[in-house]
Amino acid sequence: MTGTDWLASLTADGVELGRVSTAERVADFVRTRVMEGDLPPGTRLSEEALRTALGVARNTLREAFRLLTRERLLVHEHSRGVFVRTPDVADIVDLYAARRVIEGGALTAWSTAPEEKRQAVRDAVRFQQESARAERWSDVATGNVRFHLAITGLVGSARLDEEVRRLLAEMRLVFHHMGDQREFYENYVQLNRDILELADGGAAGAAEEALRKYFDIAEQHLLRRMRSHG
Repeated sequence: MTGTDWLASLTADGVELGRVSTAERVADFVRTRVMEGDLPPGTRLSEEALRTALGVARNTLREAFRLLTRERLLVHEHSRGVFVRTPDVADIVDLYAARRVIEGGALTAWSTAPEEKRQAVRDAVRFQQESARAERWSDVATGNVRFHLAITGLVGSARLDEEVRRLLAEMRLVFHHMGDQREFYENYVQLNRDILELADGGAAGAAEEALRKYFDIAEQHLLRRMRSHG
């Protein structure tokens, strides 16, 4: 989905949204678009276009913008409007600090998690692998988000799931700095599979350690790329 296609597609969403016209629901729709890569950093969000597409009141939309600004996904620029935020080096360091604690802890729940929760992790890895073979690198990126959401989902906590959705939406903004998606994501497809195989083989501790090393690699990769671009 490119250009303004994401905005046009919201028209259909507006039918459902109209039944529950809350700022939280609007924020979730926009957050999901960020997490799926449809809204890169610097994108200006037209209040009028969004309000029309979703069929919500102006105050509802503005409250959603305030919620997403607190989540560091949007930024309001005086006299210019609301834009998708561009993360910086400090954001990367902070995001990975949080993810190590949350996802590392969640992975320890593998053996006690319901089978459907473990299957969600397997499905995410399979989707990534299939997308990589077809060279659909934007889908590989989406599969990566699904993988990490599914790891957190092992715990069965709605609060943790919500927090990680916010973190991964912010991470997707960071990933836009990486340029060529194949160059960035190709190695992580195998790393995700390795983590899954360890967990599925009963080595949850080793899987957790592999995930922490994965985060170390990814964090340094992102920091080098961001610093090289000033």
